[in-house]
Amino acid sequence: MYREIALYYDLIYSWKDYKKEAKKVKKLIFKFKKSDGNELLDVACGTGKHLEYLKDIFSCMGVDINEEMLYIAKKNARGVSFKKADMLTLNLKKKFDVIICLFSSIGYVKTYSNLKKCIQNFAYHLKKGGVVIFEPWLTKSTYIEGYPHMDTYDGEDIKIARLNISKIEGNLSVLDMHYLIAERNKEIKYYKDRHELGLFEVDRTLVFMKEVGLQSKFLKNGLMKDRGLYIGVKE
Repeated sequence: MYREIALYYDLIYSWKDYKKEAKKVKKLIFKFKKSDGNELLDVACGTGKHLEYLKDIFSCMGVDINEEMLYIAKKNARGVSFKKADMLTLNLKKKFDVIICLFSSIGYVKTYSNLKKCIQNFAYHLKKGGVVIFEPWLTKSTYIEGYPHMDTYDGEDIKIARLNISKIEGNLSVLDMHYLIAERNKEIKYYKDRHELGLFEVDRTLVFMKEVGLQSKFLKNGLMKDRGLYIGVKE
């Protein structure tokens, strides 16, 4: 996913206020974190846009499974350490005071068994008193099947349109993204990118967090509408 269009990712999401979101994340970290250090890990960091606004007060590391995204992240958040890694097999042999996983990246683990494994990895990489903050994808009750979506970018030298219809297959939301990209003096490009994200319920997710020793809570008022945030502090 995003391999062909990693270069266009930040344009597609140019509407997203990463600075404002990072500010809220900072407030939550200071409110809940009990450990003394300032080492932060961003799991599924994408193009590093949140880290761009967190690296001023935290010693940051970003991991992502996509090399193309990491290439851009290194330019967006200079001075941050980046590494290719999968959140399901994460083993950095290092513990952190803060772990974040934002923009619903955790939905890509697809199944509850994978979600549990991922939360176990978060807990394993946390120092005692450290805090994990992750932003879920939608639940079945907030996901609207059959709904048409469109994102556009209208620059002087590049125009982008992305459309999809929300689908559901079992416990998965399926998003077939269709892209049209027009750049100055180039032929129009078309890409199709499939995204499958698990529709995980809040109660079950909180149980997984508790089982791995995290004092956990769910905040309905998160960074984006209808998604919320999970907060876990390692006991």
